[in-house]
Amino acid sequence: MPDAPLIEIRNATIWRGNTLVFERLNLVIEQHERVAILGPNGSGKTTLLKTINRELYPVVAPDASVRILGREHWNVWELRRQIGIVSHDLHQRYTPRTTAVEVVVSGFFSSIGVHGNLAQRVSEQQIDAARAALDRLGIGGLADTPLQSMSTGQQRRCLLGRALVHDPATLILDEPTEGLDFAASFDYLDRIRDLSSSGHNIVLVTHHLNEIPPEVERVIVLKSGRIAADGPKSDVLDGPLLSSVYETPVRVAEFDGYYLAYPGEFYKT
Repeated sequence: MPDAPLIEIRNATIWRGNTLVFERLNLVIEQHERVAILGPNGSGKTTLLKTINRELYPVVAPDASVRILGREHWNVWELRRQIGIVSHDLHQRYTPRTTAVEVVVSGFFSSIGVHGNLAQRVSEQQIDAARAALDRLGIGGLADTPLQSMSTGQQRRCLLGRALVHDPATLILDEPTEGLDFAASFDYLDRIRDLSSSGHNIVLVTHHLNEIPPEVERVIVLKSGRIAADGPKSDVLDGPLLSSVYETPVRVAEFDGYYLAYPGEFYKT
């Protein structure tokens, strides 16, 4: 029997506050896919991410549903063990004195830090697993270093360790290189490629073409709360299509499996 889809959204109408973002959205992402979700600011990327993460729910309707791994209803803590999510602004929710190992350990509890009574529930096995995750990401030596003493790139790797500490099959990465310089961006993207090669499902949410690694085969483009395009990367990352979505002339070039966007009249290499 085939695996249930990773994400199955049917006829979903989704509001964010007083704003209608999606109306009767339909989207299916299978397990074992590597997918990028692309779109300009305000296209619905963050709302879609919050829907997958169970921070937002669709309007109740007989024919509307959002299923994750075949289920409409999840214990959120159990879901976090199936899907690791890394958001570029998550580190801002931690106190500056939180250490790297505390960030990663908090992944076991889907919490921000491990303060108060929660700290008493942390086991030696969890601390060992957190340190192993940091070692895997090349920052084991920073385990006891406060976030305020780290570079943005090191902080981002801490958050990746937080998502990986349960060894989830799927990683959802929200604008992974936001705020990183070239060196940190390239290092981080290489780590994503390694995780993809080791068998993790990757869903990448971005508005930068250069963040999409060669291993991603499918690109979904959002515009104003609708799916503007969905298909193979080589077909979707197209100058005229992206020019229409972003409402500005875009040129697209491909180098060694990476795609880059340039301003100017349409062409496709």
